[in-house]
Amino acid sequence: MNRLAITAVSAALLGLTACTSIGGPAQPIEPIPGSIIYGGQPRTKLMKSPIGSTFNHRFRDNRGGEWEEVYRIAPDRTLELIARRQIELDVENNR
Repeated sequence: MNRLAITAVSAALLGLTACTSIGGPAQPIEPIPGSIIYGGQPRTKLMKSPIGSTFNHRFRDNRGGEWEEVYRIAPDRTLELIARRQIELDVENNR
């Protein structure tokens, strides 16, 4: 009975290992026109903000679409784009 339990646990762990190693690292989000880091990092660095802190940036693209991005301050004080979403506007209800 113990041998069967050990085999079952080993198979389960092996299956979990396979699941985590197949996907690989996530692809970085590429900046688009209007992003803070589009065209490179800003000249000034956020020196007073804690490393690892995040902030949002909201902007409109050249087609009038509204976007919100989330940035994280990296240990070298550069900005990392970690999330982006398009904001759907409800024109009829003025929202």
